[in-house]
Amino acid sequence: MNKQIILTASFFGLLAVILGAFGAHGLEGKISDNQLDAWKTANQYQFYHTLALLFLSTFSRAKSQSIKVSYIMFTIGIILFSGSIYILSTKSLTGLESLSFIGPITPVGGLCFMIGWIALFVAAIKHRA
Repeated sequence: MNKQIILTASFFGLLAVILGAFGAHGLEGKISDNQLDAWKTANQYQFYHTLALLFLSTFSRAKSQSIKVSYIMFTIGIILFSGSIYILSTKSLTGLESLSFIGPITPVGGLCFMIGWIALFVAAIKHRA
């Protein structure tokens, strides 16, 4: 599980750097300031939870079900929360304006983040030092 978590975090970290640079250099002046702020928020949350995944890898040897839940929830949260905001903030550029149904996906991703943090909390309480 440790290797899987690190590989996932590495992928999301690389993607966050690429998308952050694209937002800063490729989108400026092409989307509104509000849309660019949304892009930055998505990118920040992707980075935060990528770092959380790396932290999880230090716990993964404990073979805790809570760590597995946290890993899955952080991963799904990044995809749903950050992914939906990336799409919504650039839909005017991509011609995907009909994808307004994606909006309600964002809070589901946020809920996944919360469940992931709760699972990490439970794992820490159960972990024997």
